[in-house]
Amino acid sequence: MGAKLEIGRSHSFQSRVEEWMTAEQAGNRGADVLSTPMLIHLVEQAAMACVAPLLREGEISLGTHVDIEHHQPVPVGFIVRTEVEIVAIDGPRINFAVQVFDEREVVAEGSHERYIIERSKFLAKVAEKLN
Repeated sequence: MGAKLEIGRSHSFQSRVEEWMTAEQAGNRGADVLSTPMLIHLVEQAAMACVAPLLREGEISLGTHVDIEHHQPVPVGFIVRTEVEIVAIDGPRINFAVQVFDEREVVAEGSHERYIIERSKFLAKVAEKLN
């Protein structure tokens, strides 16, 4: 890693729930709300954005664990705010506390872990698996 990651570093971003992001589109008929897989995607985006400015050339962060409770539905058109905060660092492992809000309430919370690795090492592992 380039600059030093520190506990407490955080990132937040907002996005509007679109039709393509719904559980209905993922095959859950009648559930025209933000799908859990898309919610996790938003969490990963926020965590990647949190650490990206501090990565050295050639480094990437990979999601290795997600533990999210998705408590409330979020209808199409609502704005969701995804917040992540670094709560632990153990070498290349970074643990985040996660909260996701819609316009009215907390809709999800939990934790997410990412691992910092050289892109070339990661691609070598992928290539090895393909052979």
